Amino acid sequence: MSAPETPLFVEIGNVPRDYAWGRIDGVAGVLGTAGSGGPEAELWLGAHPGSPARATGDAPWATLLDWERENGARLPFLLKILVSGGPLSLQAHPTTAQAQAGFADENARGIPLEAAHRNYKDPYAKPELIVALEDGFEALCGFRPVTETLADVDVLAARAGSDALAPWRAELAGPDGLRAGFAWLLGGGAEVDLAVAALVAAAAGDDRFELVTRLAEAYPGDPGIAVALMLHHITLSAGESLWLPAGNIHAYLRGAGVELMGPSDNVLRGGLTPKHVDVAELQRVLTFSASDDDRLVPVELAENVRSYRPRIHASGADVPFELLAVTGDASLELAGPSIAIATDGSFTLAADGATAQVPRGAAVFVSRAAVVQATGSGRLWIATAVSL
Repeated sequence: MSAPETPLFVEIGNVPRDYAWGRIDGVAGVLGTAGSGGPEAELWLGAHPGSPARATGDAPWATLLDWERENGARLPFLLKILVSGGPLSLQAHPTTAQAQAGFADENARGIPLEAAHRNYKDPYAKPELIVALEDGFEALCGFRPVTETLADVDVLAARAGSDALAPWRAELAGPDGLRAGFAWLLGGGAEVDLAVAALVAAAAGDDRFELVTRLAEAYPGDPGIAVALMLHHITLSAGESLWLPAGNIHAYLRGAGVELMGPSDNVLRGGLTPKHVDVAELQRVLTFSASDDDRLVPVELAENVRSYRPRIHASGADVPFELLAVTGDASLELAGPSIAIATDGSFTLAADGATAQVPRGAAVFVSRAAVVQATGSGRLWIATAVSL
């Protein structure tokens, strides 16, 4: 028996996730909706079982997870509105091959899916892109050239009044400095504790190292404070984007953005967190080479339409999604199921005799491939599957 047919357009919604790092009424502030009065960190729009989007309009299913199950489909993306008032954990994500191998291995060893020390919750990759919704979105993203980190360490060591930073500097200056310096910090111990304390003390009051002070206030004594000096500290203006492929170490620091990612829970953390850190596995998936600027430059597809289409990621496989930014009237050829949300203005979507209204703060699921006419003005974001 086939599943009941889903309308082309279905209004959807969800409740913001209340993670502690979110801003008070953060998602509501971005979308112009009623706030909860508490921290609002992320609004999830997808079929992820942790918080599947719910149908608020006519549909033969209650959530997008039900839609997946009834149609034997997998939505290849999760769209989020993210609003950070403070730093998230340092983290990286595996390739598909690494995720499949890790998931199978942990299953074979009988590690429960809900175990705190479990690394692989599913067999999928988790590539990510984020587009800033406001000026001043900050992130750590990818390793800097080790010479730049050494220069900063030398400045701080001269102020420290001790040799506490010398062991870390020696690791950084070695033949595989990025890997060795990172491993030394995450290995922990008394020497690492002394080095982090000396780093924080030497950075105090210096605007150049303000991030060190900020991270120390949020996560006192965490070795991730020092790891941050090894990474690019990037500030985005509204509309600028970062692409975070497998193996890239990163952390969002503060700001609002629209995020599109693979719908996976595979996160390997590397500091700035009270959660489990598997140092050996993290090092296995990380790319230990200095990265270029990881900004993703959008492509003008047509008048009023920009495409944020990720580059091929580290697994060598193409990424099966893209993010469209629509600012006015446009014809949109959507290759598969899609999700649209308006952060400014108001739009009408029309295709195959069906229409949907998308005012600011509203979201719509487009259930299949279609040529959609968008009319209106403002800012409409469309996450869409792409043909591979």
